[in-house]
Amino acid sequence: MSQVKADVRQFILDNFMMGGDRNALGDGDSFLDHQVIDSTGFIELVTFLEERFGIRVLDTELVPENLDSLDAIDAYVGRKLAAAH
Repeated sequence: MSQVKADVRQFILDNFMMGGDRNALGDGDSFLDHQVIDSTGFIELVTFLEERFGIRVLDTELVPENLDSLDAIDAYVGRKLAAAH
């Protein structure tokens, strides 16, 4: 598991699943479909991503393809970090 996925998984478990089972959330599971994060939660998630990984999430990037699963976030953050170098 990538460090991005591990960090985001821990953030979600700590803030939205309140001690939930680490294995209950699959890497490709939709946060919205599984009712893990609501619209307010996505704001918290974006703030976490920006602070933890030193990226800037643009309004146009606030789409499910980038932020609706651990796999999507891992790929998105990877692209952002690669573009910064």
